[in-house]
Amino acid sequence: MITKSKGSGPNTIRVTFEIPPYLWANTVHLVGDFNDWRLDAMPLEHLDDSGWQITLELERNQSYQYRYLLDGSDWANDSNADRYVHNPFGGENSVIDT
Repeated sequence: MITKSKGSGPNTIRVTFEIPPYLWANTVHLVGDFNDWRLDAMPLEHLDDSGWQITLELERNQSYQYRYLLDGSDWANDSNADRYVHNPFGGENSVIDT
């Protein structure tokens, strides 16, 4: 699930990325445009029975491509993304529009 809310300033928006608890992994990282696709930059917090979660403050009126990296090797898209675009590796990236 993706939740968008008011950011700290007029040009920002808070976005919470959540993965359900039934997705099994030891680690989950959010990887995308907003962190130059760095694989280890944004670990999601494991919330016991609630799954995984991270909240970012992003610039408004932008589109960001992203994916989830599970256990450092498996890629997953967000089923609640605003849309999807093809990536150069033959798959798709999730996109969030702020």
